[in-house]
Amino acid sequence: MAKTRLTITLDEDLIKRIDSAVDGSKIRNRSHAIEYLLSTCLIPKSTKVLILAGGEGVNFRPLTYELPKSLLPIKGKPLLSYTLEALRDQGLTDIYISVGHLGEKIKEHFKDGSSIGVKLKYIQQEKKSQGTAIPVLEAKKYFQNEPFLVLYGDVLAKIDYLDLVDFHSSQRGVATVALASVEKTAMWGVASVQGNRIFDFVEKPKTKTKSHLINAGIYVLSPEIFKYIPKDARRLEKDVFPRLASEGKLYAYPFESDWYDVSSPEVYEKVLKNW
Repeated sequence: MAKTRLTITLDEDLIKRIDSAVDGSKIRNRSHAIEYLLSTCLIPKSTKVLILAGGEGVNFRPLTYELPKSLLPIKGKPLLSYTLEALRDQGLTDIYISVGHLGEKIKEHFKDGSSIGVKLKYIQQEKKSQGTAIPVLEAKKYFQNEPFLVLYGDVLAKIDYLDLVDFHSSQRGVATVALASVEKTAMWGVASVQGNRIFDFVEKPKTKTKSHLINAGIYVLSPEIFKYIPKDARRLEKDVFPRLASEGKLYAYPFESDWYDVSSPEVYEKVLKNW
């Protein structure tokens, strides 16, 4: 990203407040603090969210013959309710849900979202089992003006979405991927990171990797992403992210907090005990 050197004059008290934001890790120095604070103030406050909730949940059959995976019950509430409430609590209320398998049941349960305190709209996926790339492309007309969040409907995470959006805007990449850390990486997309950039992204690697940072199913995408999704693409992780990584346009947002990819009955059991 190109930088331009500027000379500015600031009040001494303001400089002290700026310096107090420097922590040596997230904000490295005074110049970075000014850039970060400016990007935070200028970032659009009405960030939209796209939740992909069209999967068939084959690992949960026979339960998911009648119930979409995002409605799996967790302590008296559907799985997806926890994500919607977390978004609401951070002021992210303009939410689109891409639905496919048993999508009508998701619509019937959440309706317009007013009972939770969000505004829900639904996008019907055109095909069954079409992966993660085409549902994003199908949503293009709703997300052409500013960066937007993309969340997988079967992921539970305690994450600062607003900070993730701020980070993405400060880097000006095409995509930012939230990264969780796990011991065994074979089941997920693995990111190799240098600085803030992901320089290599491999979906479900067949050999052991040095990196333990894996795709958490939480992204911020800029509208430019639509240029990178071919019509025959299936998965962002295989058909889009590796190219962005090779072009230096894919950024990393590692985070450490509770995170679950509810992709199997075993993980579901852990969530029922620990969430």
